[in-house]
Amino acid sequence: MIDIQIRFNDVDQMGHVNNAVIMEYFDLGKEAFFAERGLPPEEGDFTVMIVHYDVDFKRQIHFHDRIHVTTETERLGTKSVTVLQRVVDSNNGDICAECHTVLAGYRRSTGTSAVIPDDVRQRLSE
Repeated sequence: MIDIQIRFNDVDQMGHVNNAVIMEYFDLGKEAFFAERGLPPEEGDFTVMIVHYDVDFKRQIHFHDRIHVTTETERLGTKSVTVLQRVVDSNNGDICAECHTVLAGYRRSTGTSAVIPDDVRQRLSE
């Protein structure tokens, strides 16, 4: 879980956090999720890259709301992992947005897709 500080420029003319900005919140959640598991995305030959995401925006988020992002492994395949993320209202637990993201294994040295190594699989299962 990562707490999100809503910035003034996150809010659009409609008075709520712009949906495109919410995707940035999900990115912050993924960054924290992988770092907590010792898998920083900028290090090593093996990494993952986003190949698909599906988002449901469930309720508006306003400037003074207190929110956080949760991230968990939803499915672990041979070459891909799907993470489930939620932007949650910290005051009442309401889910504001939910995202299913598929990330494919990628080997930097060859520029090709890659099987998720066993040690990475174990860390993603925690």
